Amino acid sequence: MSKMPKNFNRLALLLILIAAVGLRLVAISTRPIWYDEAFAVLFAEKGMQAMLAGTLTQVGGSAADVHPLAYYGLLNAWMSLFSQSLTAIRMLSVLLGVCTILVIYIFSRELAGERMALASALLMALSPFQIHYAQEIRMYALLVLLLAMATLALWLGLRKGGWYWWGLFSISGALAQYTHNLAVFYILPLALTPIFHKNWRAVRNVVISCLVAVALYMPWLLQLPSQFEKVRQSYWTTSPGFARLATTLISFTTNLPLPAAWLPVGLFIALFLVVLAAWQTIKAYRHKLPQAATGIWLSYLVFAPIFLLFVFSQWQPVYIERGLIASGAMFLVWLAWVMTETKKPHLVQGLFVLLLIIGFALGYYQHIYYDGFPYGRYAEMARYLRSSITPQDVVLHSNKLTMFPAHYYDRTLPQEYIQDIPGSGSDTLALPTQKALGLFARSDSEDGVRGAKNVWFVIFKKELDEYRALGYATHPHLEWLEKNYQLDRLEDWGEITIYVFSR
Repeated sequence: MSKMPKNFNRLALLLILIAAVGLRLVAISTRPIWYDEAFAVLFAEKGMQAMLAGTLTQVGGSAADVHPLAYYGLLNAWMSLFSQSLTAIRMLSVLLGVCTILVIYIFSRELAGERMALASALLMALSPFQIHYAQEIRMYALLVLLLAMATLALWLGLRKGGWYWWGLFSISGALAQYTHNLAVFYILPLALTPIFHKNWRAVRNVVISCLVAVALYMPWLLQLPSQFEKVRQSYWTTSPGFARLATTLISFTTNLPLPAAWLPVGLFIALFLVVLAAWQTIKAYRHKLPQAATGIWLSYLVFAPIFLLFVFSQWQPVYIERGLIASGAMFLVWLAWVMTETKKPHLVQGLFVLLLIIGFALGYYQHIYYDGFPYGRYAEMARYLRSSITPQDVVLHSNKLTMFPAHYYDRTLPQEYIQDIPGSGSDTLALPTQKALGLFARSDSEDGVRGAKNVWFVIFKKELDEYRALGYATHPHLEWLEKNYQLDRLEDWGEITIYVFSR
């Protein structure tokens, strides 16, 4: 009798993992990359020495870039083994994402048993938010894996003891910080868990483990002040209002962006799930049920990092939903606990599951088919430009956002890009980073053109609209071109417009 459930559970987990891989492989080679992904590839391929120089070199009292290098180093090794094709590169994130599902499965099984473990794994497999970052060529798939491992290690250390679990907690926490500086906003509440559970004996173990993690992280911790100064001087995000808390919950359930018509649906689903989960947690606590502590702790791991990052961002804006991806994973585990470990009327349970399915379906569809800003038809555009330009032409990008993806698809095109407005929130690509990449920004349109016979000027429509909204008759980069060249035609490439100029 015990053998059948075990075999069934293994088969169920295998099917969940197969489904997870399948969902993450859809459109893996056809979804265009965007600036951040292209930067990751172009930067990682240069090797660790160049990346260190491009990140830590001082510029005006701050580091050149804000991200630590664990993911970029891993990506460099991966590309050296499996090539730089879009499919090969994205498979690294797919692999990391599937490993995260396994860690969440083990963690949930230790918390409440097999039913909850399978439910958690299934929600992780189907979540559009998790799928998105398990495809993207960025550090977030690695970040959530390491923080999930730290969570599992801490829980096992509390329950079973053993120096190896506390060691894993230290190593996972340190590596998470080497992956993304925002990891601390999850690690800090996690480290306070013994106090949360009033497990005073474990406080000493957590303190020692945290000190070991800090020691492991110390080489980069010494660089953190200059990286923080870079964030303080120029970072694109703004102080979050309370609306960002709502968008965070929508991200966890359906992912963003959503079409305007779908936003009310996404908000309703997110709020319904949160309110019901909170109500079930409160009910379990009031009735003094044994599983109440689990639900309360999971909700704590969801909301404490959000609250900390939100409060910190009132002083220094760094609030980005993807930086809270580990809280997003704990949100799914919390929902799995509600589904499997609390009693609800069948109608409520059915509505709960139905809304989850609708939210996941909306988010997944949008993830696969969304092609708005900052995405573009870069591969097709690069092929077209290659077949159209002459040796006396230049492709001039209004900024790095279109230049880097286009450069990824064709390294030999004569392409230039204009620097960001110095000191602005978008001025994130410092000169040492440009040097490491070998891609130097031009000061203005005249500097970028350099006497070319024909100019193919590439710009996002969003950028044009923003300048028109500020009252400008034309974009500053276009103004010089229109005075010194003849505009032959405009070409529509979805979110991107190409202006073709000639002498």
